[in-house]
Amino acid sequence: MSQTTTDPLAPIRDADASKPFVVAQLGQSLDGRIATTTGESRWINRDAALDHLHSLRAHVDAVVVGIGTVLADDPGLNVRRVPLLKGKPQPARVVIDPSGRLPDNAKLLNDDGARRIVIHAADTNANPPCETFRLDRDKNQGLSPHDIVNALFAAGLKKLLIEGGAQTVSRFIDAGAIDRLHVLVAPMIIGSGKSGLDLAPIDKLDRALRPPTNVHVLHDGDVLFDCDFSPARATLSPKNP
Repeated sequence: MSQTTTDPLAPIRDADASKPFVVAQLGQSLDGRIATTTGESRWINRDAALDHLHSLRAHVDAVVVGIGTVLADDPGLNVRRVPLLKGKPQPARVVIDPSGRLPDNAKLLNDDGARRIVIHAADTNANPPCETFRLDRDKNQGLSPHDIVNALFAAGLKKLLIEGGAQTVSRFIDAGAIDRLHVLVAPMIIGSGKSGLDLAPIDKLDRALRPPTNVHVLHDGDVLFDCDFSPARATLSPKNP
């Protein structure tokens, strides 16, 4: 792990277009909290971290969130704080909604020209007013992160940002379905509340994840940890196209 001036967006720009590239992001406090006990989460991270998040959105083909994030925060998921890349449209907005709980008035469904996709389980009868993908449930009755990535890739969405929430990001990490993880840490100690990553338990430290990591101190004090998960993904992702 080292502090570096390397551009953390370069791996996204330079990604191999013949296969999916998935970057996940998480914003948290020094003690690993993403919200207080009452659910308040704005604003743990400051302006530079928010600018970085919008830069991530600007560099991908689709921004993906779980239904829990939509119900809690009703995000717009568009690029506002930074310019769009020349010739690049707003990223598609994708919500993972296995059981059809998405409200019809969710902001991400706004018909503003961006592509909108809802991913349902195959046994769900909801019909949202946008593109709908239906995937088989996995053995845990959820939707496989690999199936989601591959379905979006087949639809022309090659670079994906898994923006939230923490449960969704954790599931993609556990599945070995990400290439990069950006953790934005604010110099704040909350002391209690909702934790960030919640991965499958391990019994020994030699099984802990130790991805190669670059560290970037942002101009207003937040710190970006840019973690490279691509070696693990190459081992754990046989389903990639």
